Amino acid sequence: MESFASEIKQFNRSLAIKQALPNGIGLLHPYRDDHRVLAWSDAFYDRFYTDTQARLLILGINPGRLGAGQTGIPFTDTRRLFEYLGLGDGENLTHETSSAFIYRVVDAFGGAEHFYKQFLVSSVCPLGFVSAKNGKEVNFNYYDSPELQKVVTPFIIRCMEQQLSWPINREVVYCLGTGKNLAFLNELNKAHRWFQRVVPLEHPRYIMQYKSKHVDAYIAKYHEVLGAP
Repeated sequence: MESFASEIKQFNRSLAIKQALPNGIGLLHPYRDDHRVLAWSDAFYDRFYTDTQARLLILGINPGRLGAGQTGIPFTDTRRLFEYLGLGDGENLTHETSSAFIYRVVDAFGGAEHFYKQFLVSSVCPLGFVSAKNGKEVNFNYYDSPELQKVVTPFIIRCMEQQLSWPINREVVYCLGTGKNLAFLNELNKAHRWFQRVVPLEHPRYIMQYKSKHVDAYIAKYHEVLGAP
C-alpha cells in the first residue's frame, strides 16, 4: 500500500475540470498555476502523512485565493506555512482568517504533528473559483452559482471517491459550513452513502468575520467535537 503522502501528491497532480465554467467564473488551480505550490504541498504531506494510518476527514468548501490557493494545503495560508510549519519562502506572506482560526485549533490539539496524525483536511471541491467584483478578483464558491455547481458536481463526486480509496475513517466526516456546503454534502452522501454521519461545524471564515468575540469558545467547540468522533 502506498503512503498517504504518495496518494495525496498524485491526487493533487491529477486534478482537472475539463468542462467549461460559466461566463465570468475563473478556475483557481494552485497546483497548475504556481510551480512553488507543488514543492510546498509535497513537503507538507511528506512531513505529516508518510504512513498508512487511517484519518478522519474534515471538508471545507473549496480553496480560496489567500489560503490553499497560495499553498495547495487546505486552510493554510503562506504566513502559517512559513511561520508555523517552517515551509515556503517567507516572501509576500498572505493572511487568511480561516487559516488563522484552524491553526489555533491545531494548537489546541497539541500542534501539527498530533493534529495531522488524526485528520486529513480537504474540501468538498478540491479546486477553487474566482470572479470579478468592482474590478477586483474575489473568491467564488462552487455553490454560489447553480450552473457552476451543476458543472462541477461530477468532478466533486470523482474526487471524493478517489479520496475514499485511501485509509479514511468513514464513520464520520466533519463539514465546515452549516449552510449550503452542508446541504450539498448531505445530498451527495445520501445518494452515495460515503459516510455514516456528517457532522457540521461553523465555518472558520464565518466565525472570524461575525463571531470574533467568541473565537475561544468556537475553538473549544471544535476541540470537543473533533475529539469525540
